[in-house]
Amino acid sequence: MNSIIKEHKSDLLRIFISALLFIAAIIVCGIFPGLHPLLQAAIYLVPYLAAGGEVLIGAVRSLFAGKLLDENFLMSAASVGAMCIGEYPEAVFIMLFFGIGELFEHIAVGRSKRSIAKLMDIRPENAFIEVDGELVRVAPESVNVGDVIVIRPGDKIPLDGIITEGCTSTDNSMLTGESLPAVLGVGDAVISGCINIDGMIKVRVTSAYENSTVTKILKLVEESSESKAKVHGVIKRFAKYYTPIVVAAAILTAVIPPLFFSGVWSEWIRTGLTFLVASCPCAIIISVPLGYFCGMGCASRNGILVKGAVYLETLSKVKTFVFDKTGTLTTGMLSVSEITAAAGFSGQSILSLAAAAEKGSTHPLAAAIAKKAAEEGISIPAAVSVREIPGHGIAAEVDGSTVLVGNERLMAMHNVGIPTKEHEKTALHVAANGKYMGSIAFTDSVKRNAAGCIASLKSLGVKKTVMLTGDSRFTGEAIAASVGMDEAHCRLLPDEKVAHTETLIGGSDGFVAYVGDGINDAPVLARSDVGLAMGGLGSDAAIEAADIVIMDDSIEKIPLAVRIAQKTAFIVLQNIVFSLLVKLAVMVLGLLGITGIWLAAFADVGVMIIAVLNSLRCFFVKKG
Repeated sequence: MNSIIKEHKSDLLRIFISALLFIAAIIVCGIFPGLHPLLQAAIYLVPYLAAGGEVLIGAVRSLFAGKLLDENFLMSAASVGAMCIGEYPEAVFIMLFFGIGELFEHIAVGRSKRSIAKLMDIRPENAFIEVDGELVRVAPESVNVGDVIVIRPGDKIPLDGIITEGCTSTDNSMLTGESLPAVLGVGDAVISGCINIDGMIKVRVTSAYENSTVTKILKLVEESSESKAKVHGVIKRFAKYYTPIVVAAAILTAVIPPLFFSGVWSEWIRTGLTFLVASCPCAIIISVPLGYFCGMGCASRNGILVKGAVYLETLSKVKTFVFDKTGTLTTGMLSVSEITAAAGFSGQSILSLAAAAEKGSTHPLAAAIAKKAAEEGISIPAAVSVREIPGHGIAAEVDGSTVLVGNERLMAMHNVGIPTKEHEKTALHVAANGKYMGSIAFTDSVKRNAAGCIASLKSLGVKKTVMLTGDSRFTGEAIAASVGMDEAHCRLLPDEKVAHTETLIGGSDGFVAYVGDGINDAPVLARSDVGLAMGGLGSDAAIEAADIVIMDDSIEKIPLAVRIAQKTAFIVLQNIVFSLLVKLAVMVLGLLGITGIWLAAFADVGVMIIAVLNSLRCFFVKKG
């Protein structure tokens, strides 16, 4: 509350002084009812200008800018008209109430901006390197990959890296929304933007500042406000036609009865002004973007970065969720589970040749093979002429032999036969000089909350869940069944994933979302109606292509994102329907002469305040 008063001190003071002046004017004119109308007008003009001076200036600027029918102009026209026909208290009330409504709007927008902009606090200002036993302060931009930096307790972690010395706990709440500290030691990764809590650590930098997690997140935050929800565009187009129509209707209401039906000019002008004030679309125009902005603020507070309101709106309508497997539904931490050797070959020779061919690869399977070879103490020969075949595997020359390490497609491409039973495994097949040597099978554990995520999505109205993977049918279908997927499509290349997603988009009665984390997921993330990337371990390409980024790898935040999107969309719809119904009712009552400008002002500004307060509910979504 204190921060709100401090931030909006000038607005609050202006409204308070205007209200006091308004009350004083009412008292003076009540004590001296026989005052000349011009003197009464002068008395009420003081609170009128105090409350609405900025609105009048804004109306003049709009007039010169060609924006004839914005809310400032409409409020000014209505209040000046009221002053001209002697409705002085009504004129002041319109301006005072409009100022209160704008204050509520600014408070709500400020709160949602602070929630999103809170992420800007993660920008590190310094990094420390050790020179001759002394800590030297340097700019994070000047640190190179491979350098070792020192991070003291309480410091922001300036760059991504691996701990080489020390242990600590880190506060990741700014990035991931996770309230519990992460306990880290030698060999663990640290993410820039987090806070080092209680231990001094040394970190070997793995990403330059421009490629670090904190820089990518800040870039996404800056881009997030540029995209507007589709419903916002519809409302803007609606206001473009609605506003001139109601202004014309108000003018005709004020003019036609006196001209053609002997109506009293003052009464019908008052009726026209009542119609004009009641019909102003401020509540709708303000509450729609504000609602989505509050929803985005709630998402960012929970470690979910939405790149634009349009994606939050789309997510609320998703009926089909498509998932990648490795790193999304599973942990992505692969290990060698079995080596099967064909007749005449040994498991050690298979592992040795596979490790040699995969030595320069960054693929998770290559890391698992290298780890297994190290555990077995197997020497790895040098490989030359290494050639990676996307979606298939690797070909290389090792000790004079042509070695193939890859999937069934690679073997088929080189006419290498595979035993039938080996087709059912998640495995890399190994061949040398055209002869099949055997296979290396891997295991990948399903994420702890994967099944709960799928169940939650279905409870939120998602009709179909689908898994797309390049893995074997045996493994893919087993994992899909274990988490409750409706469908699983296996052994897919990246372009085949796109084709499957396009088929789902064409056949779905709602929007289609895709969830992935790898480079090969980037085309599908970009093609889907809304793409969600797992940001913790996700590739740069996936994060760039996605519309929504889960800041860590918590799969349970996917249904939370849907819950936030659905609640936001529902509240926005509530605001639109409520505003239109109240305005329509007051306009009809005004035309019938039953109500006046006071109630019309409530129909406009009062409804706007209610809509703004209702929009703030978007901040509060249960995690489920």
